[in-house]
Amino acid sequence: MRKTKLSIFVIFGALLLVCAAYFAYDYFSDRGERASYADFWQAVERGEVTKAELEGEKIYFETDGTKFITDNPHSPVLAEELMKRGISVTVAKDSGEILSLIFDLIFYLIFFGAIIIAFRKFISPNTFKVVHKTGVKFDDVVGMDKLKKNMEQVMEIMKHPAQYAAKGIRMPKGILLEGEPGNGKTLFAKALAGEAKVNFIPAKATDFESMFMAIGPMKVKLLFKKARRRAPCIVFIDEFDGIGTVRNYSGSAIETENTRIVTALLNELDGFEATNGVLVIAATNSIKALDPALIRPGRFDAKLTVPYPDEAARRQLVQMYTRGKQPSPECTPEKLVRDFAGYSCAKIESVLNAAALRAGQEGRDYFTLDDVKAASAEV
Repeated sequence: MRKTKLSIFVIFGALLLVCAAYFAYDYFSDRGERASYADFWQAVERGEVTKAELEGEKIYFETDGTKFITDNPHSPVLAEELMKRGISVTVAKDSGEILSLIFDLIFYLIFFGAIIIAFRKFISPNTFKVVHKTGVKFDDVVGMDKLKKNMEQVMEIMKHPAQYAAKGIRMPKGILLEGEPGNGKTLFAKALAGEAKVNFIPAKATDFESMFMAIGPMKVKLLFKKARRRAPCIVFIDEFDGIGTVRNYSGSAIETENTRIVTALLNELDGFEATNGVLVIAATNSIKALDPALIRPGRFDAKLTVPYPDEAARRQLVQMYTRGKQPSPECTPEKLVRDFAGYSCAKIESVLNAAALRAGQEGRDYFTLDDVKAASAEV
């Protein structure tokens, strides 16, 4: 980006220098002696004028090697009359026209330069980062034992697609993870990539939004093109309901763009084979909000629910998130596990952190149940 901006400034500066040099030459150069138009025409009739240059408000002419300047009457037949007498006539643009052309050129350079910069920003090849090692394993994901078990064979197929294809077994093209925010859908996708030791490309609905029409579908194509090159690979699309909603043909710009994005997703999901080693995992808060054509079998073959953590998972989360903190004796794991029923993983972490902060603000080394209740009400 810096090189692009520097190039624009260099071009702009060079144009200004050329413009200044032209006008300096035009102003300071010796173009000839002053003569009246009557003298000019008498010289023409005597056959003494060999060439004439019509430039804006002036006429520059020569007689016997001497240069003269006179006023230009802007006669529509002047150039023709001079040419009939065998005089070499040149009609040049005046400085005002040249200046206008230069400024027009500068405007178009800036305009198209801005468009190029905008397109490079919105559809840059670096829009979607490829994570080669997520650093997350299933051991880092609390609970979700059923999900982990369901994914074991998928991981094996991703690692050895040809072997399973020979047996007539294909890998699912897509997996939908449905669950409330904060229950670990993103963490689970990262852990799956980490366990399978494959590339991971994270994306979210807002990555496909743009102030320019048709940029969203282009980004969809860019994402899947990159995924195919990086296979075996997991593409994770968070907030999927933000772009995969039911298509609406109302005609509004927003709905039209959403329809194009969904159509681009359909084309891409139909365009690659399950044996290509690309697995799409989409996270959503509500499957019902998604376009039926998008989530049918053959595109998203598995629809899995990421539930709130059960009692065993909450116990592990409490142990994990109280590590390094000092709960009071009344904040037993059993008590906290019961109080956190219905809480998401993220909320449990936030509540315990807020409780510890609250205790620190009051100068206490430990947090109490009152701190936990107050933090629960705020989070």
